Amino acid sequence: MQTLRIPPVITVNKSAAYALYELLYIRDVAYKPQEYHVKTRKCEPDAGGDIVKTCERLRDENGHIIEHTQPTCCPCGPQRRVPSSCGNFFDKLMKGKANTAHCVRYPGDWFHVFGIGRQSLGFSVRVEVKTRSTVSEVIVGPQNRTVTSKDNFLRVNLIGDFVGYSSVPSFEDFYLVIPRQGEPGQPQDLGRNFSMWMLLERVRFTLDGFECNKIGVSYEAFNRQPNFCSSPFWSCLHNQLWNYRDADRHRIDRNQIPLYGVEGRFERINQHPNAGTHSFSIGITEVLNTNLLIELSADDIEYVYQRSDGKILNVTIPTFEALTQFGVATITAQNTGKVEASYSLTFGCSKGVSLMEEQFFIMKPNELADRSFKLYPTTDQAAKYVCAAILKDSNFKEVDRAECHFSTTATILDNGSQITPPQQPKTGRHGFLESIESIGIKLWEGLVDFITGRICRKCVSFFDFSCHIQYICMSWMVMFGLLLAIFPMVLVLLWLLHQKGLFDPLYDWWEGHVWVHKRRIRHVPRHDTIHHRHHHKHANRRHELRARHHKHDAHSQRSTHQGHRHNHSRRDTDYYLHHVHRDNSKHKRGKKSRFKQQVYMGGIEDYTEHHRHRKEKHYTRTI
Repeated sequence: MQTLRIPPVITVNKSAAYALYELLYIRDVAYKPQEYHVKTRKCEPDAGGDIVKTCERLRDENGHIIEHTQPTCCPCGPQRRVPSSCGNFFDKLMKGKANTAHCVRYPGDWFHVFGIGRQSLGFSVRVEVKTRSTVSEVIVGPQNRTVTSKDNFLRVNLIGDFVGYSSVPSFEDFYLVIPRQGEPGQPQDLGRNFSMWMLLERVRFTLDGFECNKIGVSYEAFNRQPNFCSSPFWSCLHNQLWNYRDADRHRIDRNQIPLYGVEGRFERINQHPNAGTHSFSIGITEVLNTNLLIELSADDIEYVYQRSDGKILNVTIPTFEALTQFGVATITAQNTGKVEASYSLTFGCSKGVSLMEEQFFIMKPNELADRSFKLYPTTDQAAKYVCAAILKDSNFKEVDRAECHFSTTATILDNGSQITPPQQPKTGRHGFLESIESIGIKLWEGLVDFITGRICRKCVSFFDFSCHIQYICMSWMVMFGLLLAIFPMVLVLLWLLHQKGLFDPLYDWWEGHVWVHKRRIRHVPRHDTIHHRHHHKHANRRHELRARHHKHDAHSQRSTHQGHRHNHSRRDTDYYLHHVHRDNSKHKRGKKSRFKQQVYMGGIEDYTEHHRHRKEKHYTRTI
C-alpha cells in the first residue's frame, strides 16, 4: 500500500467556452433613409431652398456640391408619385405649372458594417497545485496548449476536447451591423448596446450603393431609378435596417426568438478576454470535457507504503466435469502482520487450464480474505492437475506459496438432450378450443392455396397433366376447360353464320366462277367456240324473257328439267340434282334467296339448252 507522505492538492478550473470571430470594417450605412417631396411650381435640379426647400442640393464641409443630391422633378397629376392638383388655367398662367420635387436624405442614426472572418474556439483552464507552503499555477487554452510554472514544479499540456463542438455557428455569409458611436469610419469602440446589433446576410447589402431596396442605397441609385415619377412613393428605399429591427420587435412582443438581432439568440456576447474592435464572440452552450496532462516534479515528493507478512491458509477446488462446467478455486489468505497492507494473489496451474488474472486486495492486521478463481480446462477428458497459489506483499515479493491438486471427470455427451422433447397435447377447455382454432386455420390456408393456386407453382409446364391433377389446380382446370371449349364454340359459330346466309355470296362465287367453269371445260370441245358464243346470246335472251314472265319461267324450268333428264348422261344428272337440292334449301331464306334461285335455274335451263344444241349438232354431223 503506497501513498504520498504529503499529497499535493490539485485544483482545476475551466472557463465557459466561446466562439471568437475576426471582424473587418467595411463602411457606414444609414439606419433609415427617407424620401422627401415638396409641392412647387418652378422645380429645377439647381433650384434654391426657397423653391424646393429640404430637397435643395447638399454641400460638403468645404462648400462643394455633393453629386446626385439634387431634387428630381415630377409633373402634377393624379397618377404620379405623389398625386397633386394641377390647378386651373389662371393659376398655370399666373404662377406657372404645378410640379413636385423629390429627394432622399439620411437623417438619424448610422451603423458600422463589419465583415465576419475566420472563427476559433476560446476558453481557459487554470491549474493550481499546492504542496506544503508552495503554490504553483498555470493557465492553458487553445492558443497556449502547453505551459510550465515559474518554479518548474508543474507542467500542463492541453491535449484537446473529447468531442468537437457542434453548436458553433458559421457567419461567413453575414455582415455584423453595430450602431455608430462617434465619427464615421473605423470605430474605436464597439459599445455595449447589444440590443441594436444585427447579423444580416450579405445579399441584403449594396456596398457600392447602386442597387435599390438594399442596405446602403445611395443618392445616385434613388435618382436614377426607372420610371421615377410613376413609381410609388418610397420606392427604392425598402428593406432597410429599420425594417429588420421592427420585424424583430414584433417577434419579441409575441415571445418569439428574433431573426436578425444578436441579443436573444446568443449568450455571453463579446465577453471574451481582451475584447476589442477587431473581434466578436458569442458563448457556447455545450458542456464538454477537456483532456489535460498534468506533470509534477518528483524531486520533493515522498512516497510512503506499508508492508506486512501474510499466509495462505486453505485452497479448495471441488471436482467438476470438464468443458461442460467450470471449476472454482477458493483461496483463504490472512494478514499475519501488525499494519494494514496491500497484497496480490496469483493462481496458476502447470498445464491444461486457461490462465487467470492476478487479484489485488487490502487486509487489515489478522484479517482473513477469501478470493475465488474460475478454472477452465482445455480438454474434455478426465485429468488431474497441479496448481499453485502465490501471495505477494506491497513490494510484490512472494510471502507464501501453496500447492494443490484437483481432478476433472470426462465430458458426457448426451445427444438426446439436444433434441426438443415432443410437445404434449394440451388438455382441458383451452386445449380443445386451441385445437379447433388450429384446424380452422389449416382448412382456411388450404382453401386459399386451392383457390389462388399457390401449390400449383411447383408444376413445370401447362401441359404437365399429372402434376396439375395431383394438386387439383383450380386455375389450370378452368384454363384447360376453356381451351377445350374453344373448338366446339368455333364450329357452332360457323354453323350459325352459315344458317344466317353469311357465306352465300362465297358459295355463289365458287359455283359461278370455279365449279361451272370446270364443268364447261370438261364437256365443251375446242371446235365449238362459235356455237358456245351463240349459246350465251341465247341464254341472255331467255334470261330477259324469264324476268318478264316469272310464272311461265317456272313451268318452263320444269319442262326443261324433264328434257335435260332424258338427254344428258348420268354424271350431268348428278350435278343437276346436287344444285337443285342446294337451291331448295335456300328457298326458305326469303325473297332475296328465291330470286337467286330463279336466276340460277335460268342458268340451268341455258346449260340444258346448250347441251341439247351440242347433241343436235353431233347428230347432224353423224348423218
